[in-house]
Amino acid sequence: MKEIGFLFPGQGAQAVGMGKKFYEVSSEARSVFDQANHILGVSLTKLCFEGPENELARTFNAQTALFVTGLAILESLRAQFPQLKPKLACGLSLGEFTALIALDAITFEDGLKLVGRRGELMEEAARKTQGTMVSLLGFSIEDCALVCKETGAEIANLNSPEQIVISGSLEAVNRASELAKTRGAKRVTPLKVGGAFHSSLMGHAKAGLEAALKQVKIREPRGIFIPNVTGTPVSNPEEIRTLLGQQLTSPVQWIKTMETVGRLGVKDLLEIGPGRVLKGLARKINQELTVTAIEKPADWDEFKPILVTSL
Repeated sequence: MKEIGFLFPGQGAQAVGMGKKFYEVSSEARSVFDQANHILGVSLTKLCFEGPENELARTFNAQTALFVTGLAILESLRAQFPQLKPKLACGLSLGEFTALIALDAITFEDGLKLVGRRGELMEEAARKTQGTMVSLLGFSIEDCALVCKETGAEIANLNSPEQIVISGSLEAVNRASELAKTRGAKRVTPLKVGGAFHSSLMGHAKAGLEAALKQVKIREPRGIFIPNVTGTPVSNPEEIRTLLGQQLTSPVQWIKTMETVGRLGVKDLLEIGPGRVLKGLARKINQELTVTAIEKPADWDEFKPILVTSL
């Protein structure tokens, strides 16, 4: 039997129309969206399906929309294959919360409220600190670390050996960007984000999220959970609680996460949610990993033959 892993994307993967086709063809997906509308007291479906894009891109909106869309798609898949149980699950930044619901460690309602609170806190911290993020391509981790040390910027995401994201104040990140260009970075790309995520400038948001996390019951995951902060499996609920808070001010260890997935022997992965970013990153980290992106019902057919032989 093949072992399957779940991957869930983070902020930036959102796109107008996401989840709409699943909503139209799957009562299970429709139920997840409708439940989210009720809990939030707003029409998340209208935002996901119609936009506008600039409103969907807001941190609070993007995070809640991605969280709900990922879980709506997952419930649609589970309805077709009730025996589908992941050996492991992980997610990029926000996607880590989606992964924990997929592993039954947190309830959907608690997870949605946590994600909403996280988004609010990150927006608030971003307004206060006026930070930003930049992606550096073709620039080694060691060179990134040195540039950050010299400028006060911070490493935010270790996405792949070829792509590192830095974060911090506008001044620090701009200085780091110019320095990276002069030292041979192939590409320096400002990210369309609302603030300096995964940096010390999110300290206020971290404190607020930790307070919210204290009110939530976390159970031991039903499968292997790999958090961003360590990139290694964690099962203790209290340790998970601590790491979820630390994630806001710590680098996302995605390279280490994908290396851990490979060592665990899980080669077949589903990227559940809009976009194919995680599929591309996995290919750059470990070419033995096979990632199928599931963002519309037609994508499911690509993975069906593997699942049929696995279950």
